[in-house]
Amino acid sequence: MRRILDFTPADERLLLKAPLEAADVARVIVSSLEEDLDARGDITSEAVIPQDARFAGTMRAREALVLAGLPVAARVFAALDPEITFEPEAADGAQIAAGAVLARVCGPARSLLAAERVALNILQHLSGIASETRRFADAIAHTSCILLDTRKTIPGLRRLEKYATRMGGARNHRLGLFDAVLIKDNHIAVAGSLTAAVQAARQAGHEHIEVECDTLEQVQEALDAGVERILLDNMDPPTLRNAVAMINGRAQTEASGGVRLETIAAIAETGVDFISVGRITQSAPAKDIGLDWAATAGS
Repeated sequence: MRRILDFTPADERLLLKAPLEAADVARVIVSSLEEDLDARGDITSEAVIPQDARFAGTMRAREALVLAGLPVAARVFAALDPEITFEPEAADGAQIAAGAVLARVCGPARSLLAAERVALNILQHLSGIASETRRFADAIAHTSCILLDTRKTIPGLRRLEKYATRMGGARNHRLGLFDAVLIKDNHIAVAGSLTAAVQAARQAGHEHIEVECDTLEQVQEALDAGVERILLDNMDPPTLRNAVAMINGRAQTEASGGVRLETIAAIAETGVDFISVGRITQSAPAKDIGLDWAATAGS
C-alpha cells in the first residue's frame, strides 16, 4: 500500500487531457484504493495468483452510454502499479454503443485484479451521470435553455460528478457555497426579507447575486432589488411564463424544483434561460461496464 500513499497530485501521470483537477482525482483514487485494500492488500489474489502472472483485459460497455471517467479509471491502474498499460479506445463525452471496447489493459495480474473494482466503480458511476445528463439535455435541445447541475452530489465526489455532467451536456452551476451568492428561502427568513438579504450581500461586497423566488410577488421584489439572476422555484409552466414576461430580460431566469425528464421540455419552452436539475447527479443509475480478462502469452 505504500505506493498508494505516495501517490500525489504532482505525479505527472495525473496530467490529464480531460478537464479534471489533478488534486481531486488523486484524492478520490487514494481514498478509494485504501478503502478497498486497507494495509493488508488483496488477500485473495495474493493467495491464488502467481506473483509473476500477467493478464490482459478488455474494458467494454455492456449497454449504451455516454462515457465519463475513462482517464480516472486509467489513473487508478497507474496508481497501483506503473507497469500496467492502459490503452483507451474511446473518449469521454462520446455516445458509446453496447458492446463497444472502451480500453485495453495489460500488466501484472495481481495489480490488475486489485485495481479492477475501484476503476469500474468510478467509471460506471460517472458514465451513469453523463448518460442521464444527456437525456435531460437532449429533451431541451430544441430550445435555447441551458441545463445546469446542482450541489446534490455524493460527498467527496462533487468535482468528478460535475465533470460528468459536463460530459453529458450540462453546464456547471456553483461548485460550492464559496463561489456564488444564492439567497434562498431560509436566508430570507433569517434576514427578515428578500430586500434585506440582497442589501446585506451587496454590503458584504458581492456584485453578482441570485435569489430564489417562490411567488410572483417575490419576483417583483427581486427585480426591484436589482439582482442578476432569479431562481423560479417549483413554479408550474403557466406561472413560469408569467414570471419570464414580468422579468422581461432584466435578470437571468432559472427554473428549479422537482424537474423530471417528462416535464423539462415544457419548462424550457416557457422561455427560462436555465433549468437546474438535481436528478442528474442525485438519481442517475450506474452504467454496466465490464472488464473481461484473458491470460497473456507466456503467463
